[in-house]
Amino acid sequence: MTVYAFWNNKGGTGKTSLCFQSIAFYAHEHPDERILAIDVCPQANLSELFLGGLANDGSAKLLARQGEMPRATIGGYFQRRLPSPYSPPPLTPSDYITHPYQFNPLVPKNIDLICGDPLLELQANAISTLANNQIPGTNAWVAVVDWLTDLLDEIRDDYDTIFIDCNPSFSIYTQIALSAVDRLILPVMADDSSRRAIQNAFSLIYGLKLPSDIYATYAFATRLQNAGRTLPKVHMIAKNRLTQYMGPASAYAAVLRSITVDVQKLMASHPDIFTFDDIDNGLVNIRDFQTTGVVAFARGCPLYALNSGKLDVMGHRVSVHEDYRLNCVEAMDTLTAKL
Repeated sequence: MTVYAFWNNKGGTGKTSLCFQSIAFYAHEHPDERILAIDVCPQANLSELFLGGLANDGSAKLLARQGEMPRATIGGYFQRRLPSPYSPPPLTPSDYITHPYQFNPLVPKNIDLICGDPLLELQANAISTLANNQIPGTNAWVAVVDWLTDLLDEIRDDYDTIFIDCNPSFSIYTQIALSAVDRLILPVMADDSSRRAIQNAFSLIYGLKLPSDIYATYAFATRLQNAGRTLPKVHMIAKNRLTQYMGPASAYAAVLRSITVDVQKLMASHPDIFTFDDIDNGLVNIRDFQTTGVVAFARGCPLYALNSGKLDVMGHRVSVHEDYRLNCVEAMDTLTAKL
């Protein structure tokens, strides 16, 4: 079983949209595999997409799952763990799992989902407090960041590949998610803030270029490795939302080249944190989905299943051009071929 995460601590990089399309494409191309999507984001946008998108009542369906007893969400699972933070209680994983195809027939049948939940934000302070308790004979922080790993251990034989959509933060629930991950996919955009964000991401996860040794003691990487846990490895840098007419001399291209150079330097100095040793194997270019993406996400529809032509979206007629849709499908095929 391989666990992937889509994460960047900077918002607005198209992380969730890429995650949704990647999971759908991968499941479509591997119909014999069982796929689990886990939405560890309080906004729960990935869950809404899988349940039908805005145009097909995805939001209402998500609210219904959040209203189950117990809550059929990641927040429901965390709520179960709060009274038993340092050792797993008896679990029924199916309580928290949704079958998206039952709500949205546009997505592959072999995908299961653990929905996101705004309750995560309310739980964060309590979880952080539990993680920082001083308990003789117990590493409280490790026990808490193992919460998702504990759940995956219960269902390890049921799934071949797991995808996690992480919140653009480094909150305790994001750390819980990342500690369970094998491979990391970092979406970036063609702006300088994305360049800084990717540098920050390597600092947060791997403890690189911290301003002081004081921080190293409490760093995610230090605490995880001291407990004998492995860190996720960077598997892909997805250069997302590239403009259609971006030429090699444009300011956008200059920023993207600088991101490539930064990654190459890190590959030379810390090769152990990457799954690839050739930069071309770890980079993928994704053009801006533009109107095609807007329609697909409004409908909770994978790009390969989207019809072209004039389509109705929330009472508006919108044109999806077939040549552009095929370009988007080609880009996603390129990404999922690297998984």
